[in-house]
Amino acid sequence: MLVYRIVKGEKRKHDLSGVGACKYGGRWNNIGTYMLYTSENSSLAYLETLAHTEKHFLPEDLFIVTIVINDKAPIYTFTNEDYPIEWKKLDNIENKVLGSRLMLKKEFLGFKVKSALNDHEYNYLLNPLFPNFNNLVEYIAAQNLIIDSRLIK
Repeated sequence: MLVYRIVKGEKRKHDLSGVGACKYGGRWNNIGTYMLYTSENSSLAYLETLAHTEKHFLPEDLFIVTIVINDKAPIYTFTNEDYPIEWKKLDNIENKVLGSRLMLKKEFLGFKVKSALNDHEYNYLLNPLFPNFNNLVEYIAAQNLIIDSRLIK
């Protein structure tokens, strides 16, 4: 399965460490929990990036990274009942606790959740500390991404 993420800078193209999420936290993880945020398609990764970036601070050196996940890798898919109440609310602590707990258990390479921006599409949140992560997840390619000015008016 292919997934996508957008990174800033040439040096981060190959970075699958999840250190950014560990340092800053995210919707589905607390600070201190490694997690690699990816999306099921490149346009969702693009949308997620735009939603989390101030238009005055859009970097010029963005890359869209293609990653392959081994089809046999254990991925947990959230059911509708798994989502906390108000899971779309920013900084919902229940999301962070749930996602961090799943990462720390290391039962799954990652989990599949609805995007809060478009709940008809999915993000794949991967655990870089999962046993054999490097054998199950592989960087494929990266291409420059130029933000279309019509999207940041």
